[in-house]
Amino acid sequence: MKSFSQLVEHLSDAQGRTALLGISRGIEREALRIDPHGMLAQDPHPRALGSALTHSRITTDYSEALLEFITPVHADIDELLEGLTETHAFSVRNLNGQWLWPVSMPCYVGDEKDIPIAQYGSSNIGRMKTLYRKGLTLRYGALMQIISGVHFNFSVSHELWQRLYELSDKKRPLAQFISESYFGLIRNYRRLVWVLPYLFGASPALCGSFIKEQNSSFNFSSMGKGTLYLPYATSLRMSDLGYTNKEQENLNISYNSLDAYLAGVSQATHMPSVSFAQIGVKVDGEYRQLNANVLQIENEFYSPIRAKRVTRAGEKPSEALARAGVEYIEVRALDVNPFSPVGIEASQVRFLDLFLLYCLLSDSPPSNAEEENEMTANLKAVVSEGRKPGLELQRGGLAIGREAWLNELFGELKPLALLLDGDDNDYQVALETWFAAIADPDLTLSGRVLQEIKARNCDHGKWVMDLAHEYHRLLSDYPLSDEVIAGYRAEALASLASQSALEAEHSESFDDFLADYFGSHR
Repeated sequence: MKSFSQLVEHLSDAQGRTALLGISRGIEREALRIDPHGMLAQDPHPRALGSALTHSRITTDYSEALLEFITPVHADIDELLEGLTETHAFSVRNLNGQWLWPVSMPCYVGDEKDIPIAQYGSSNIGRMKTLYRKGLTLRYGALMQIISGVHFNFSVSHELWQRLYELSDKKRPLAQFISESYFGLIRNYRRLVWVLPYLFGASPALCGSFIKEQNSSFNFSSMGKGTLYLPYATSLRMSDLGYTNKEQENLNISYNSLDAYLAGVSQATHMPSVSFAQIGVKVDGEYRQLNANVLQIENEFYSPIRAKRVTRAGEKPSEALARAGVEYIEVRALDVNPFSPVGIEASQVRFLDLFLLYCLLSDSPPSNAEEENEMTANLKAVVSEGRKPGLELQRGGLAIGREAWLNELFGELKPLALLLDGDDNDYQVALETWFAAIADPDLTLSGRVLQEIKARNCDHGKWVMDLAHEYHRLLSDYPLSDEVIAGYRAEALASLASQSALEAEHSESFDDFLADYFGSHR
């Protein structure tokens, strides 16, 4: 196996550079709808935005108030972000006076019962999506489900796979080589995932209403009327306050191969849970959750990265992976960037390109229990105190300073940035931008958030509301051509028609639909 630097050198010809640059990317950005007083929207998903069940670019996540904007796949970063911005701009024009909440941690929530679960209509698939969310509510509470994030989808070109395959031993078919290589990327990503909350974590503070009666182990500092924060935190969204499932901690799903991963996911979706069984599945004729297993469905498994393949109609994610292997990976460790109207900006995308290519092209041995514990401990340390001076992490059983490790990583990434840039310097500028945050943690997103709040001497919520107002104005004024507007309106109408058609179909009972979906394992 060639080293990362050797592979970069091997790919440094014109064809290699073209193969490396052939990255396909997609972004999914979540954002809560709020009223001008900063309260969670209570009304249904705006009809002008189409059907959340069938629209390809505008949908909802857990809550009726939690919008999710999805880009098509793009090879060009500027086109990717322009498309995401256009979707935001069209949407804010149709929010009936509401705004988008521009950070990960939720706005003020008085009572969890005021968080409306997403509704997808009367078709069986729509009812299943809503029931799944009802199950999440009863299992974990509604509050953690309205935390917003940004997901980054990433795949490399067929040309790059061909070059890498030619350098391999060719002992297995290309498709298998690709899946194994993506799992190698995933293992290395998990070894280094702490880098992302360090640089891009943007939730060091939150509204005190989020804690409520939770028994938090964090020793929060406070400011203003109700802001809680940790002085060195990077991403409270990624901490135990965020989306966690204690039942999942003992699953030990392996990323050492596609087969091992699929076996682990299958086991988790068929493993009965004593505590979830106490909720009941169908009580007095009404469903409370899809089933009483540790995972109702595969999507309930929380991971900061996922192996993915586009599914066919009616196909589960694991069935798609088993059918044809890994097609792309989904990065799920990104907070919403509050300094961008669309939650992410170009220098982050370019850093992610470099970071993920590094994870792909570096040697990636199988992980073991000891290393898994290290990964977990490192991530936990960085999300809660990542900017702490002198912070030490663990690597291979030895202590290493956060700054020293980051300096090593950025040193490795520099030749790759040079290669990708060619005659321009976009990747080098992005790398230099985030390199500055190694020695000066105040330049990380979380550092900037705390500085802003303290400089303004205001509550976190007031600062976020000011941003929400500013971004609403910017996006409302963003120039959209008549053709673009007509395209969004047409897709909204087509999605509503698709949902109506699904609901008009003569179909089996909901009981039979669920039985068919879960097969003999239900």
